[in-house]
Amino acid sequence: MSSPPPAKIMNIPNILTMVRIAAIPILCVLLLSPEREPCFWAAALFAAASVTDWLDGYLARRMGIVTVFGKFLDPIADKLIVMAALIMILPFDRVPAWMVLVILGREMIITGLRGIASTEGIVIPASNLGKFKTIFQLVAIIGLLLHYDYRWFFSIDHPLLVVNMHNVGMFYLWIATVITIWSGVDYLNKFVRVIAK
Repeated sequence: MSSPPPAKIMNIPNILTMVRIAAIPILCVLLLSPEREPCFWAAALFAAASVTDWLDGYLARRMGIVTVFGKFLDPIADKLIVMAALIMILPFDRVPAWMVLVILGREMIITGLRGIASTEGIVIPASNLGKFKTIFQLVAIIGLLLHYDYRWFFSIDHPLLVVNMHNVGMFYLWIATVITIWSGVDYLNKFVRVIAK
């Protein structure tokens, strides 16, 4: 009985992932300015890229074309675009530097541990904590990119109908930071238990 042919690297899910990576330089150029309009478009671009993060995985599973290349590239794309957005808004004082350090440090440590585990032929699956961490990070970053006050109800200028997107972003970033630490400790614990066997 012959094995199924390997899936092509250049398929729709992988192309979506590569488009997400290609969006990073555009995001960085938009975030060179702290002004309202470029930050709005940066938030829109980041939100669209976040949708492709869900869509590429869904399509790969649905179409039965999950590739090793896609498994490698997808998390790299996620980390790169989150890193780019957080680093670019640091000079504007929109996010505490220590939070960025915690988030990026966790990603680097876990990526390193995954690499060590894979060289031993060990796969430590991602937990739901990691998925929640990603969702809260994405929502937080969109809020921080939008940053300014927005009149959310038919542009009516009333204190109760104005939302400060920076505060919204910081609210979700606090949650994301807690889950980031929690999920990192959880993964480290699993890694130690598996390696110690």
